Amino acid sequence: MTLSIAATDITALRERCGVAVLRTVRADPAYENGAVLPTGPWTSITDDTAQDLVASSPIGDSTLVELVKPPVPAEALSSLIQRLGDPEAIHLGQARAPMDVLTTTRNHENDGYRIGLHVDNWDRLPYATKHTGRRRICINLGPGTRYLLLADLDIRTICRALYQDYADRYPHTDDLRRYVGSGHTVLCYRIRLEPGEGYIAPTELFPHDGSTEGLLEPSTAAFWLGHWPRGVLPSLI
Repeated sequence: MTLSIAATDITALRERCGVAVLRTVRADPAYENGAVLPTGPWTSITDDTAQDLVASSPIGDSTLVELVKPPVPAEALSSLIQRLGDPEAIHLGQARAPMDVLTTTRNHENDGYRIGLHVDNWDRLPYATKHTGRRRICINLGPGTRYLLLADLDIRTICRALYQDYADRYPHTDDLRRYVGSGHTVLCYRIRLEPGEGYIAPTELFPHDGSTEGLLEPSTAAFWLGHWPRGVLPSLI
């Protein structure tokens, strides 16, 4: 499965999106060994690439990426999200990212090393149902801009390419690291999110992370996890 983004304005998608290639890192003092990171420079996407990214045929809501802007101020987000169609949605908390970091997520159980692009595992789903996991809402609370990083391949596709017994596995970030480390090409899209903007994305399925690379202000992101139908928040694009 390739990345699918809900959009009606190709120009708006191109304006906020760049692309690079993923690589693995070794012996970097800030990162876990084997972490997967984008290799610059970032380049603009073409009309054809933007069109390929747009979800052009019906796909399950659980596999769709949406770029959104909530119609309420930040202090009203929690009450809004509880009304979006999943009464069991959970608030995952907030995470502050300093300015100018290539990726934002740290492993606080491993001396705080950054982990690079990764897949979430809140739902602990096996290969057969990994694509049905909950999606994550992330809203940039500012003060600075931030980026969403997304790989162009889902973790099931990667797992299937690596193993003969893929159907018996639980797809994991380690599979992404093995795939990229063995020389396979995976693209990474970088999507700009201004304060007050955000995304709904299948972070259990697609490798991802946040970034503030080249930005001069820190930003804080707020996160929720749930089963949401498409279109529950106004689209940016």
